[in-house]
Amino acid sequence: MKTRTLKIIIFLFFLNTITLFLYFSSHPDYLKHHSPPSPPQPLHHFLGFPQPNSYSKPWPILPSYLPWSQNPNVKFGSCEAYFGNGFTRPFYLLNSSSSFSPSGPGWFRCFKSDTLLSSVCEAGIIRMNPAKINMSHGGEVLESVIGREEDDELPFFHPGAFDIRVEDEDKFGEKLVTPYLLSRIYPHGEVIRHTMRDLMNSIVLVPRSEFKCSEWVDEPTLLVTRFEYANLFHTVTDWYAAYVASRVTGLPNRPHLVFVDGHCMAPLEETWRAMFSSLRYAKNFSGPVCFRHAILSPLGYETVLFKGLSEDIDCHGGSAHDLWQQPDERRTARISEFGEMIRASFGFPVDRHQTLKPGAGLNVLFVRREDYLAHPRHHGKVQSRLSNEQQLFDSLKLWASQHVDCKINLVNGIFAHMPMKEQVRTIHDASVIIGAHGAGLTHIVSASPKAVILEIVAAEFMRPHFTLIAKWRGLEYHPIFLQDSYAKPLVVKHKLNDILKSLGC
Repeated sequence: MKTRTLKIIIFLFFLNTITLFLYFSSHPDYLKHHSPPSPPQPLHHFLGFPQPNSYSKPWPILPSYLPWSQNPNVKFGSCEAYFGNGFTRPFYLLNSSSSFSPSGPGWFRCFKSDTLLSSVCEAGIIRMNPAKINMSHGGEVLESVIGREEDDELPFFHPGAFDIRVEDEDKFGEKLVTPYLLSRIYPHGEVIRHTMRDLMNSIVLVPRSEFKCSEWVDEPTLLVTRFEYANLFHTVTDWYAAYVASRVTGLPNRPHLVFVDGHCMAPLEETWRAMFSSLRYAKNFSGPVCFRHAILSPLGYETVLFKGLSEDIDCHGGSAHDLWQQPDERRTARISEFGEMIRASFGFPVDRHQTLKPGAGLNVLFVRREDYLAHPRHHGKVQSRLSNEQQLFDSLKLWASQHVDCKINLVNGIFAHMPMKEQVRTIHDASVIIGAHGAGLTHIVSASPKAVILEIVAAEFMRPHFTLIAKWRGLEYHPIFLQDSYAKPLVVKHKLNDILKSLGC
């Protein structure tokens, strides 16, 4: 019996070895740049990372991943700088040698992007005092907080809302940063109420005797404040800011999250939880909580996704493989990488060579706008961007059923009433994505690399949001501009026929 068991174990060992050999043989680029065996060392690499906790999620393998090298020579205004790999101007505010020992002194440093006019800051041995942060509790059921004002949900930080343990008696009671240095790290810009600037301004230096904690958090943790937590476009900018902050600080695993805001629970929270290791609200802690390593995530308003609406960012989507071999200042694979991160977080395939099953047909996804309750100040009504949306959908449904050249599956994309995982799945499976200008189209960040985008643009909503995302992803994009908000079904069907021909259908 023992001999038979031994033979089975040896057979399984050799079978596993052969499987791994065949996988790596068919994926020659895997070890080269999809998932480097050792994470790239950022410019501000520090010693003493705590060992990755088993509770922290590992980074997934992403076909479009390129090392976040923190090259100090990243050119100002280049695509790499705009898309987050340009946080290279250092500010060492406290104990730059940095120790992760809970018994040691605290430290604090920032790295600024001159292109984005934003900073990623990180701290060690830092304490959050929730009682000194004025805001609503956060995380409540939406229906229980109807009518609550936005000012109640955004944090107001009293001095000492955050503090850092130091040994130098001359610094006890001082603020971490002067007003001049604060304005250099977080320049005044479009965001009047800059919550991360306010958070940093609240940090006080305290002696060991006063540094008492009701809870210690050992794992790297992102501190995030959100402005728009119900609108998909603005939330995607926050997701991207958090993803960039995680990568440029060289975190070995996906960080944990703490929302330092008082917003209620929203459906988009599902993606936050999928992308990162865990999520808590600041007011959920029962007392002062100490972090061994905390990262201040930039605001979504400071990402390329938002800045592109007002700045001319001449960047085009490119293949990560090609950019690895031959870097190009005017091309980027970062948004594709980010979209793959979203898909992988929900367990969906991210292989760029994925193909549809024979006979399955082409999925034409119609992204709809439906009424839904989004936040306490929302009355459950959305502004129509297409006056004849239902008529157009019905016409396309008939068109799809009569299409003889190949099978067309017209998908009714009522995202407002679908779980986030199902929304991502629907986008991922679509060959053609059509819809009126609206936040739901932001999902194209995680569309298939070969998806074609057809945006119907009403006269009142001629904005570049999705033109830019498609360009930065390298997706084929077609607009239909309306004189008002009425889309002629015949015009839309004619455009769809042209697109299907280009897809071989």
